[in-house]
Amino acid sequence: MNNFKILIADDEKDILEVMEKKISQAAYTVVTAKDGEEAWMKIVKESPDVIVLDLTMPRLDGLDLLKRLRQNPPSTKWQPVIIVSARGELEDMKRGFDLEADHYITKPCSMEAVLNGIKLMLNLIPQRKSKLEMEG
Repeated sequence: MNNFKILIADDEKDILEVMEKKISQAAYTVVTAKDGEEAWMKIVKESPDVIVLDLTMPRLDGLDLLKRLRQNPPSTKWQPVIIVSARGELEDMKRGFDLEADHYITKPCSMEAVLNGIKLMLNLIPQRKSKLEMEG
């Protein structure tokens, strides 16, 4: 079993539960959040290795959360963000990548696609450094 921690932020309870179950079964530690503010608090407190982020959430939407994360990173390590959203318009994807999202998956999607995205991000971590790591 590995020690990688994955944060899933999604306001849809059913999706959150399925993702939590499947990602846990893949031997990852899972932290969940049902809105953007809760996700931010858990990013700060839990320092997840990968963040799986919905865009449409109450209290703080996914793009605003991503912007906050990239402008004020609470960790010195690079924290890859996978957007998993029903907002599949090219403009939404462009905005996500402009804010330094690392991967974008459009709902509905398979859990296999999400797990593959997580594996991809985890494989990139040793090669990627955060801005703070590069400055330090």
